[in-house]
Amino acid sequence: MSTINRSRRVAALGTLGTLAALTLGATACGSSGGNPLDGGSSASATTGGAGGSGSTVVVGSANFPENVLLGSIYSQALKAKGVKVQEKFNIGSREVLYGQLQSGNLTVLPEYNGSLLAYLDAKSTAVTTQDVNAELAKTLPATLGILESSPAEDKDSLSVTQETADKDNLKTIADLAAKAGEYTIGGPPEFKSRREQQLKDVYGLTFKEWKPTGDATANALKDGSIQVGNVFTTDPKIVQYKLVPLADPKNIFGSQNVTPLVNKAGVDATATAALNAVSAKLDTAGLVALMKRVSVDKEDPSAVAKDWLKSNGLG
Repeated sequence: MSTINRSRRVAALGTLGTLAALTLGATACGSSGGNPLDGGSSASATTGGAGGSGSTVVVGSANFPENVLLGSIYSQALKAKGVKVQEKFNIGSREVLYGQLQSGNLTVLPEYNGSLLAYLDAKSTAVTTQDVNAELAKTLPATLGILESSPAEDKDSLSVTQETADKDNLKTIADLAAKAGEYTIGGPPEFKSRREQQLKDVYGLTFKEWKPTGDATANALKDGSIQVGNVFTTDPKIVQYKLVPLADPKNIFGSQNVTPLVNKAGVDATATAALNAVSAKLDTAGLVALMKRVSVDKEDPSAVAKDWLKSNGLG
């Protein structure tokens, strides 16, 4: 699926061996050096007990802002329930993260169920949340498991401006059928080759023009040079520019639900309940709003996480 090729995912959660090797020497945010998995004080923040003790839950994250934010939400939700927590954020690639979770050096990771399944089984065709999670349950080793997925998804979308949505009564991708011939669509350079035929076959869409807009897709929607854009659903520009991601009733963009991945031996019933409570409250719109505060307003992820937990009765 195209989501796993997103540049930030490749950098943070990809499957490149060279990247995995490089990230072994990466440092955590704000550290002065050293391996962020070595348990040293410069690499982690510990609450309620020494790292590495049997009762301590070690929460990790990949090295991009959204995943760090999610890791902080998980960490603070656990602390609020009296769980001893050690934080090891900004680690790097999925290979390193997954290996450290298997070894027990990490206990909990914020994952994206569709990308995780693609990493474990590149041939999987599952697209719905239920099917993806069912396959993960069969594919993950016995020592690892997923907890309840949140409704929040960081995935491909076809988005339009609020003005276009109102003018042409657009709520779903299917609604584009009557207008696609008048619209220019934009996205990453590879988006046309990967999705043009699928959009024709599944939704009957033939666009007037395809433009390679890359990282400037949201800006191109705002300035009117395109009318439809491939914007990821947690991009803070959705809020900033008042964009509308159209619903995808036929699931051409597979599920990418934010989901806790855990080492089963390291989480008890209290920890499981705390993480599942987060998943029950976290939705895409809420995550977009949080990411605007982190990426646009430059607020501290830990403070943003604390606010969200408090407002949802979890902190």
